[in-house]
Amino acid sequence: MNETTIKTACFASIIFAALFILACDKPLVRNDLEAIKARGELVLITRNNFACYYEASHGHAGFEYELARAFADHLGVRLRPLIIEDEADMVEALLQGKADIIAAGFPFGSPSTRLLAFGPGYLPVREQVVGRRGGPEVTSEKDLSQMPIWLSGNSGSLEQLRKLKTNHPALTWHTLAEYSSEEMLHMVWTNAIPFTIVESTAFIMNRRFYPELVVQMDLGDSRQLRWAMNPQSRQLHREVAKWFANRSAQDVVANLSSHYYSHLEDFDYVDIARYRRRIFNRLPKYKEHFQEAARQFGLDWQLVAAQAYQESHWNPRAKSFTGVRGIMMLTQETAKLVGLKNRLAEKEGIYAGTKYLARLHGMLNQTIPEPDRTLMALAAYNLGPGHLQDARELARRLGKSPNAWGSVREVLPLLQQKKYYKTVKHGYARGKEAVQYVDRIRTYHKVLHMAFSPTSFVRLGANS
Repeated sequence: MNETTIKTACFASIIFAALFILACDKPLVRNDLEAIKARGELVLITRNNFACYYEASHGHAGFEYELARAFADHLGVRLRPLIIEDEADMVEALLQGKADIIAAGFPFGSPSTRLLAFGPGYLPVREQVVGRRGGPEVTSEKDLSQMPIWLSGNSGSLEQLRKLKTNHPALTWHTLAEYSSEEMLHMVWTNAIPFTIVESTAFIMNRRFYPELVVQMDLGDSRQLRWAMNPQSRQLHREVAKWFANRSAQDVVANLSSHYYSHLEDFDYVDIARYRRRIFNRLPKYKEHFQEAARQFGLDWQLVAAQAYQESHWNPRAKSFTGVRGIMMLTQETAKLVGLKNRLAEKEGIYAGTKYLARLHGMLNQTIPEPDRTLMALAAYNLGPGHLQDARELARRLGKSPNAWGSVREVLPLLQQKKYYKTVKHGYARGKEAVQYVDRIRTYHKVLHMAFSPTSFVRLGANS
């Protein structure tokens, strides 16, 4: 097999070392769960990316991080993330007692599963072969064996490839263990490599940044993400299984899935490609106004700019058939409310729209956590604060949290059904449109944030 590995330490040697640790390590405390509670801390091994753990404008975020934090809250302890990118290093650190749980964001292969204990599955993922529009195409396993493949090299992906190789001996691949899935996608996008294999969650998270990327084929069957633990941590393992079986934990998973992934389902390649170009050829004219207005009213300027793009595509002379006008698309009543005389004025329109969004944000209960509170404010901007309150009340009646955007997002479309809207104060509303409105702003916001991030390896070009 012609496998190129850039990392000098091979995975097999780490596995043997881990087996030695299991055989020779000092006995753990009798009750490992009580030890976690006694020290007041749950240590989580995870990766630094959009799916797992990252620093957002409202604090630390990431699907895996927030799910583990909910479990830590259940235990009554704080959560401390430990960032380790390499799978073998994760396994070694866990078995050495440096952490309690691994939430890697990808399924483990047999070399790791033989060493670890796993909790229940909570999110389906599959390995996908990703290429670039206009590049080579792969439609079958036979096609795959004719093309070089590059991947970051987690054991699950390698296991799938080795199975394929039994029927397709010509299949070859190259592992770049020092690179993340996101970096591999970036390399395909820049035509540095023709194909890569990544988790479906990584692809859906990143295609808004690289709209030219396409899934060529699925590799193997869908599998479940699971937390990994030291096999000796028996009490912790039982508590994790018990927690995931609880309805409240299932609601957490559902809300996080909705929050992190549902808004990415509505993907428009042409729209995102056009938006990226306009970040460089249209936004600069208004950027300073967005920054000054957001600073004055305590908001994120990139979020306000993303909202303005959703409203008008950064066109200060925009006008809809309903009569809303300007770069922030304000009604006459709203313009009067925030003191705007000329809705077509560029700077004044941006300030007025930002002021109105801040006003809606302030009207919401401060007990609503971020980013849920901001997302609800955006929905209120679209359909009015009264309809938003109706949706929150409807969520409460249906046994869902009125303070969670995921729950409100789920019930907003019900305001278009007579069965529901006749029972609320403000009646019918185009709730599905409000959901799409917020979803698109979130996508635009992420792309804009990535474009201006000084620490990101992604650099969006105007002509890309």
